[in-house]
Amino acid sequence: MKELCLAIVLAPLAGAIAAGLFGRLIGRAGAHWITILCVGFSCALSCMVFRDIVFNGAPPLNVALYTWMQSGGVNFQIGFLIDQLTVTMMVVVSFVSWMVHIYTVGYMHDDPGYQRFFAYISLFTFSMLMLVMSNNFLQLFFGWEAVGLVSYLLIGFWYTRDTAIYANLKAFLVNRVGDFGFLLGIAAVLTYFGSLDYAEVFAKAPTLVDTTLRIWPSSTSWSVLTFTCLCLFVGAMGKSAQVPLHVWLPDSMEGPTPISALIHAATMVTAGIFMVARMSPLFELSTTALSVVLLIGATTAFFMGLLGLVQNDIKRVVAYSTLSQLGYMTVALGASAYAAAIFHLFTHAFFKALLFLAAGSVIMGMHHEQDMRKMGGLWRRMPITWLTSMVGSLALIGFPGTSGFFSKDGILEAVKLSHTPGAEIAYWACLSGVFITALYSFRLVFMVFHGKPRMDHHTAEHLHESPAVVWIPLVVLAVPSLVAGLAGVGPMLFGDYFGKSIFVLPAHNVLHQMAEEFHGAVPFITEGMTQPPFLLAMSGVVVAWFLYLVQPTLPGKIAAAFRPIHAILLDKYGFDRFNDWFFAGGARGTGSKLWRWGDVALIDGLLVNGSGRLVGWFSGVMRGVQSGYLYHYAFAMIIGLLALLGVFVHHLFT
Repeated sequence: MKELCLAIVLAPLAGAIAAGLFGRLIGRAGAHWITILCVGFSCALSCMVFRDIVFNGAPPLNVALYTWMQSGGVNFQIGFLIDQLTVTMMVVVSFVSWMVHIYTVGYMHDDPGYQRFFAYISLFTFSMLMLVMSNNFLQLFFGWEAVGLVSYLLIGFWYTRDTAIYANLKAFLVNRVGDFGFLLGIAAVLTYFGSLDYAEVFAKAPTLVDTTLRIWPSSTSWSVLTFTCLCLFVGAMGKSAQVPLHVWLPDSMEGPTPISALIHAATMVTAGIFMVARMSPLFELSTTALSVVLLIGATTAFFMGLLGLVQNDIKRVVAYSTLSQLGYMTVALGASAYAAAIFHLFTHAFFKALLFLAAGSVIMGMHHEQDMRKMGGLWRRMPITWLTSMVGSLALIGFPGTSGFFSKDGILEAVKLSHTPGAEIAYWACLSGVFITALYSFRLVFMVFHGKPRMDHHTAEHLHESPAVVWIPLVVLAVPSLVAGLAGVGPMLFGDYFGKSIFVLPAHNVLHQMAEEFHGAVPFITEGMTQPPFLLAMSGVVVAWFLYLVQPTLPGKIAAAFRPIHAILLDKYGFDRFNDWFFAGGARGTGSKLWRWGDVALIDGLLVNGSGRLVGWFSGVMRGVQSGYLYHYAFAMIIGLLALLGVFVHHLFT
């Protein structure tokens, strides 16, 4: 199995190197064929390992490949931990990435950076696989930073656009804040656990429950486990875009649409969710950390969903949907329902990738127009895109039987049963979010695919379905968007699917309580259709239908009637303005002062130019002394001798 895992990781890297370094040699077709084949090969091998671990019951693999460094008795190693949690992520990452690679052939067909793009997305896949397959914090951090670096390159792929450069710098800087906390958490692990190996750290965690530390300058004692978990979670907040480190994700829409699907569906933004689930043996020992995770997730799920209601850019609506759904996953983590969080990650990957790629298909058909107010009636001209978008939207709102229904209802019920402080607030926030999700999802569907066409005459004449290389990945992704939840609800949510890869204390095990009342997928569906989440979701669809098809002038009147609230939502709660003032403006202001006082005044003015002026002044004085007259030199020698004599006499009598 070790050799298979090496091949899974190295295949996308080989494709990235081929397309990146030899792109001109192999040409555009060579670049896409070699990367698609390499990622497809990785996906096939991932499915084989998945079969061995999940279906054939092969024992988990925990192996060190080589030791990179030894210091202070600590081994810094590269290795693999292949268990049920890992193989689930491997299949999701490699499969969605493979679909994105195929879709990219059509979407980026005329782009001059074609080979470079394929190199980047393959390198991104390699980095994400390294992250999820790691068995230690060192390799985890490598993968963590690698996906951040490549996402920076991808978001700013169209580097001639000022908006793209702004977006990738924003993503980079915001994630630096999260990564600083993440690095502090890893440092705390190394300091108090004496190892970076997962197995050793998790085994030692119970012995540190009562260990405390003090953070200067405060005299308050902190639990080591709470401090470590909170620092690690700050990293997760950056990668998985939780409030207040969420601001980079909507702007990342400046990258090409395939990147939106790759980053926002199954890869980078889910890294934080995966990491917290992997660290469940640590988080379970800190109720404080779980409570913080729960409340941050609830805040993100509710308030980011509201922002989706006022967006008119088709990709930004889906982006705010991603933020909200990541909040649901985070809430599940805080409620100790780690399996529910990963199950939602699993189902969400398919239908969110589907929605982003469908949005890209619409953008292609509309000649790169992204404003939904200039669309309408597309379902007749783009029936496959419309149908697959409908499937993705139904899964997103949790329509009974779709994959999102099982995972979303599982999270809501788990939070309802949880006793973690803040669980009641989180439940009502998430329940309200169900209505909001349905409203903005079908607002998009109705504005884009139904109603009267609002595009210009030229666009309407040339509007047609996307080529097969674009719509085939949509159809393929629509299948798991419909059936993945049905297949996974029993084993993943209520069974022993994850085995020992996830640790939950008996007192926190809300999914075990739910499993006692689970009698199969069909009863789960029929019972769910009588519960508040289903009624709220259907209410959201009906309201969207009424507002955007029956009375399309009414939303404008509502916005005018609630102008202050509407303005706050359009302003995104002021986060962007605050960041521009505090981080961008503050950083520029600080840099300007450091330049003026430090560089110009101190270094150039005093040290460099000052020393030059001092030497010049002293040289001028010495030039005046060198008169050329002998009696001047004789007089100076006499003065010097008298001075030496005075010093000698003073020393003799003292």
